[in-house]
Amino acid sequence: MGNTEEMHPVDSGPPIATINPTNGELLQSFEPYDAATVESRLAVAAGAASRWSRSTFAERSRLLITAAELLEGELPDIAHVVTTEMGKPFAQAKGEVAKCASGFRWFAEHAEALLTDEEILVDASLGLVTYQPLGVVLAIMPWNFPLWQVARFIAPAVMVGNVGLLKHAPNVPRTALLLEDLFLRAGAPDGVLQTLLIGTDQVPAIIADPRVAAVTLTGSVGAGRAVAAQAGAAGKKVVLELGGSDPFIVLPSADLERAAAVGVQARVQNAGQSCIAAKRFIVHRDVAAAFTERFVSGMGAASVGDPFDPATEVGPMVNAAARDTIAAQVEDARAKGATILCGGERVVGPEGADHPGYFYRPTVITGMTPDMRVASEEVFGPVALLYVVADADEALAVANGTEFGLGSSVWTDDPDEQQRFVNDLDAGQVFVNGMVVSMPQLPFGGIKSSGIGRELSAHGLHEFCNVKSVWIA
Repeated sequence: MGNTEEMHPVDSGPPIATINPTNGELLQSFEPYDAATVESRLAVAAGAASRWSRSTFAERSRLLITAAELLEGELPDIAHVVTTEMGKPFAQAKGEVAKCASGFRWFAEHAEALLTDEEILVDASLGLVTYQPLGVVLAIMPWNFPLWQVARFIAPAVMVGNVGLLKHAPNVPRTALLLEDLFLRAGAPDGVLQTLLIGTDQVPAIIADPRVAAVTLTGSVGAGRAVAAQAGAAGKKVVLELGGSDPFIVLPSADLERAAAVGVQARVQNAGQSCIAAKRFIVHRDVAAAFTERFVSGMGAASVGDPFDPATEVGPMVNAAARDTIAAQVEDARAKGATILCGGERVVGPEGADHPGYFYRPTVITGMTPDMRVASEEVFGPVALLYVVADADEALAVANGTEFGLGSSVWTDDPDEQQRFVNDLDAGQVFVNGMVVSMPQLPFGGIKSSGIGRELSAHGLHEFCNVKSVWIA
């Protein structure tokens, strides 16, 4: 995921504060926890890990189901916090809250079966693989899905018997504190989920602390590599999700109306600030004109404005830096000869020029060349890159011609083409005739610079387990 703060040990990072992206207003700021507070929380986490590891599946399940009920009962209020802190349209924020509740319920209902001892045929009276908790897991999470990113880490962690320390992004502190309070109100013992309001300069010492067993991070490639190095030096397990440049491939047999409509949604939801957003639209020349007309029309018609207005489809970007990065990438492409088919400009928000907010119009660019920033950087905003290719071979070459390998979407009704792209796309996920989404049932993660390991599903449950072999003579 682009634009998450870099994780360098000498840099304390941005201030911990809630700034409303709609108008740039500072709503609340927080002092980072001092060393004594961090130490106290580490000690509480270590004690909780010892006790929670001995809890039953029924106790763990009851905790997540109660948390789900609280999310559902307080859905509009919780969504209001999310929209105010990071700007996504209120309808999308409500959808994120509901998705977290659904995810909690799924793990509550399925984890015990997925963690059951496996009997293995060996030359012994009994061979088993059993799954046991590791202890304290440090989660370094981003702002773009500030509830769901945490839910997909903490739900499997809790069901395994681990506990969590949450170092959230500095611009969503209210959401971070809300999550800690949610678990306490759901009946979690002290220390099962604690928030750490800290700067990035405090992270390396926590990773190195012997009470922390493992680390998970969703963030930029730079942040992930820094954390991986720190965790590796301490011999700690890591799971990393580091963003993507997902292809959206349209072949001649595709349903163009549906592909274009879903393509717009896949590019502009959350103002395009999603790791698995469709970013590169790779279209066969035989249908390029027809798809482009529909897609550009849809992107140009997407309504930009107040995220609390039900008609708004695209809210503000998270902050001025994120908006300015997107604007600079587009201007670089324009200056080097790219064609802007729609958009390509900042937008003044609903409160006018004195409080313009961080808005950018949905944009489609074509005619990219390798020297343009958009050709090599993750484009983390409502900007689509449109490529026209001669055939399936070229579509695969363009799709795989990136350092990233997170998600991918291919549109074709030809079964042979479907199977070829499933086999040959360099990605952790391939969605055929649909946009890439995360769901509890399927593993989530990527290859190449998109990360290490998997979240969600049985695979996410097993990532932070001691997978223990048992042999009895």
